Amino acid sequence: MSSRWLRNSFIYLLILVAVTAVLFSFFQSGTGKESKPFGTVIEDAKAGRIERIKVSDDTLALTYNDGREFTSRKETGATIAELLQQAGVHTGPNGVQVEVAEPSQFGSILGLMLNFLPILIFVGIIIFMMRQAQGSNSQAMSFGKSRARMFVGNTSTVTFADVAGVDESKEELQEIVEFLKFPEKFAALGARIPRGVLLVGPPGTGKTLLSRAVAGEAGVPFFSISGSEFVEMFVGVGASRVRDLFEQAKRNAPCIVFVDEIDAVGRQRGAGLGGSHDEREQTLNQILVEMDGFGTNTNVIVIAATNRPDILDPALLRPGRFDRQVVLDRPDVRGRVAILNVHAKGKPLDADVDMDILAKQTPGFSGADLANLMNEAAILAARRNKKKVAMDEFEEAVDRVIAGPERKSRVISPREKEIIAYHEAGHALVAYTLPDADPVYKITIVSRGMAGGYTRFLPDEERHLGTKRQFEAMLASMLGGHAAEELQFDEMTTGASDDISRATKLARQMVTQWGMSEKLGPRTFGRKEELIFLGREISEQRDYSEKVAEEIDEEVRAIIDAAHQKARRSLQGNRDKLSRIARVLIEEETIEGEALKRLFQSTDDAPPPSEIGTTASAGSAPAAPTADERETPRPSSTTGLAWGGGPAQSTLEPDPGPTPA
Repeated sequence: MSSRWLRNSFIYLLILVAVTAVLFSFFQSGTGKESKPFGTVIEDAKAGRIERIKVSDDTLALTYNDGREFTSRKETGATIAELLQQAGVHTGPNGVQVEVAEPSQFGSILGLMLNFLPILIFVGIIIFMMRQAQGSNSQAMSFGKSRARMFVGNTSTVTFADVAGVDESKEELQEIVEFLKFPEKFAALGARIPRGVLLVGPPGTGKTLLSRAVAGEAGVPFFSISGSEFVEMFVGVGASRVRDLFEQAKRNAPCIVFVDEIDAVGRQRGAGLGGSHDEREQTLNQILVEMDGFGTNTNVIVIAATNRPDILDPALLRPGRFDRQVVLDRPDVRGRVAILNVHAKGKPLDADVDMDILAKQTPGFSGADLANLMNEAAILAARRNKKKVAMDEFEEAVDRVIAGPERKSRVISPREKEIIAYHEAGHALVAYTLPDADPVYKITIVSRGMAGGYTRFLPDEERHLGTKRQFEAMLASMLGGHAAEELQFDEMTTGASDDISRATKLARQMVTQWGMSEKLGPRTFGRKEELIFLGREISEQRDYSEKVAEEIDEEVRAIIDAAHQKARRSLQGNRDKLSRIARVLIEEETIEGEALKRLFQSTDDAPPPSEIGTTASAGSAPAAPTADERETPRPSSTTGLAWGGGPAQSTLEPDPGPTPA
């Protein structure tokens, strides 16, 4: 700060001197005396008209006999006395009195400065503009500097207490905090500080928040930058910014450098469209050198975040650069409760709000989704002029996050409303009668977003493995809406398009990826090709014959046909219940909780739909059906899969409902 102040002060001083010199020159020349040519001065001296001549450098101050005063300037290098003697003019007491003043150093310097004054002013203005540009956001003068934002450790307000739902990841990073706080504890055992930690996980799981919590806990400086901020249009800028970033980090060591979305510069080398040596690869090479090259024995820890670890360069992932990879997955039900409690701080909640119920209703939600849920509920409460956020707002917020806001202005004809009601009732009733399907929590024909209506399921447990029987029940419930339309109207509509698409995709995965086909056995078919530069799957390489391709299609069709027939049998055995649910939906539009349970368990002699009511008992799923209502369960299957990237159930995907052609 002081050096910057001194540089600015020097520039201002230079400008002040220049202005002073101009003013001094102006007033110096502006004496108000008439000037005479030097030749005229010599003639007047010979004629005896001049009484006194005062010499100051080359300037002459003349006093005539009649008292008038003039000025003149000497034109030759000789002294004024010599020039007067050559002209025959007597000097001294009986002639012209000549006084010679001492030469002024200031006058010489001032004259020199006046000669160079335009250049000095121009150079000063240029320097001033450059310094101002470097201190601002101008990229023209400072494009080689790092864009990292520095947060001082003692000012960070984020700690591990603000991070919930990722307990294992917090434990891994707790050691990083210990390294930064007490390095001698580990050095005594010969352990070295980790070079880097790579945080891997889906978007919204808290990677950036967790890295800031590490800096807040350790109390050290924290540099934050995005991977895309390294590379610009100028060649060599990325590598220059990497060098500048690590130089700043070393000066502030021990510290943490956080690089968000590192896949922007860390993609595997040799895959660029411009060849194997481009600007992005120079940046990556500089990162590799800085993290584990010569002279890197400093207490600088690099924390990077990405949701695409599969496309990173292998040299970046090896031990010595990123020693640890910490996976942040979507939270389970206990993690969701903890996250909701963190985001509920500072919000006035009603007594009926139950975080456990909300956590059960939001399987597959990330931390960002849950934060958005709490914010939406608070906004809804403010819109309704409430002083506290109640459970009704949270229920509505869950629907808004899943399917979007209600489209109350959408006009639906009575015929379409009836079709949608039977469609959604078919989904719900098939799922209710199958032993391996998730319990149905809510049915609605209210249009939200792009969906004409949807059925929401509430899994009774957290699942990380899926079985064949569960997928078959899921397929049957997906096709329940299509089967209900066929049975009731003897017609098909476009409303089942998304159901059919998801069912086809799931059935193909069962056959080609998870080995759930009895005919083809436990094999995988097809190898997905991916361009690392593009970062997306763009094709699938077939490693099987045309005959096997036909068998795959036959198996996919057989699985879907079996699910479709299962849905039809389930609905045919419960036609009265299907019609009853559809009638209540047409009248009430939304059924959930305890009211839905009573509706599933109702019989022909039950009270009319208007007396059933739709008041939900939040979080209570319908009770399990009796043995007569369900189909005979098939033998248990041990076939399963390891889930990846969140829950594979389609419970959070809204059913778009019928869409008129």
